[in-house]
Amino acid sequence: MTMGLLGLFLLLFLVPHHYSLNAQPPSSCSFPAIYNFGDSNSDTGGISAAFTPIPPPYGQGFPHKYSARDCDGRLIIDFIAEKLNLPYLSAYLNSLGTNYRHGANFATGGSTIRRQNETIFQYGISPFSLDMQIVQFDQFKDRTKQMYQDNDKSVDKSKLPVPEEFAKALYTFDIGQNDLSVGFRTMSFDQMRATFPDIVNQLATAVKNIYERGGRSFWIHNTGPIGCLPVNLFYKHNMPPGYFDEYQCVNDQNLMAQEFNKQLKDRVIKLRTELPEAAITYVDVYAAKYGLISNTKKEGFDDPMKICCGYHVNDTHIWCGNLGTANGKDVYGTACENPSAAVSWDGVHYAEAANHWVANLTLNGGSFTDPPIPITQACYRH
Repeated sequence: MTMGLLGLFLLLFLVPHHYSLNAQPPSSCSFPAIYNFGDSNSDTGGISAAFTPIPPPYGQGFPHKYSARDCDGRLIIDFIAEKLNLPYLSAYLNSLGTNYRHGANFATGGSTIRRQNETIFQYGISPFSLDMQIVQFDQFKDRTKQMYQDNDKSVDKSKLPVPEEFAKALYTFDIGQNDLSVGFRTMSFDQMRATFPDIVNQLATAVKNIYERGGRSFWIHNTGPIGCLPVNLFYKHNMPPGYFDEYQCVNDQNLMAQEFNKQLKDRVIKLRTELPEAAITYVDVYAAKYGLISNTKKEGFDDPMKICCGYHVNDTHIWCGNLGTANGKDVYGTACENPSAAVSWDGVHYAEAANHWVANLTLNGGSFTDPPIPITQACYRH
């Protein structure tokens, strides 16, 4: 082999994660595993394992009997797994029925990027903030390696990751919404804005940690239009003109989410320079979700401000799956008759049909991802 041919060989086979956007993209990445970090939007059982299990009718449409998801069925992370031909992720905190051969889920409902000085029993904020999820991942990776080195015959390695595959896995992030919700509850908008650089830097630190431990492929969701969650309407009456937009979304909350997302995207762009071997995709979940909310009739969905599960009449709200009292009578927060047409499942979380709609837009690339590639090619750096 001549030196010229040898050089070409090395270029093609030793640097597989780079290609020009003007060239024909390579084949699918064949990710062997997914490691997810997030909140209830991607929690597949963590908060239920750590605290009180999520009750029915949550999970009523999930393929298995027990889903432990804040939804009637599948979340976007489930559709990501399906798209990559991988099984649904087991929660890291779940001790029963877990299989980590193809990844693990460190997300828990109520998680934030920044640690919050309050307990889950006050406002539902999880103690497993992003930095704790990263600590759990580090321990998980180290213990996996140690179990292989010890060659303990009592350990079922068929349910463990292959240590060499951590570098080839996809690392997904879907977190930040609760940082905003805490801010709306405890801060002025100016105070919130002042926290954004620190919040996005903490997410960047998490990505750097994984990169330093061998991870190379990252899929990062921005935060959705939090002002469009129907929970905002439950106790809001006689608000001033301009408080809600034409779709009944809270204008100022969405403006704050947009500002947060801009800073997040700028930080992701900077990360690409700081981590020269990383392939980092920024996913505009905000645009996808707002696009659905603003076109529900055209897309075959019900009113996006109507909750599918729970009871809400005037100022009486009974949460999905809970028993309460309305007009002196016991009322149970049941599910609607047609969840497949619902955008909102319970006022905070999206229904499976809406998650599927958003997943179809974002996982196939195009204008909703930067760079505009499908998730199946998210291992290639641009």
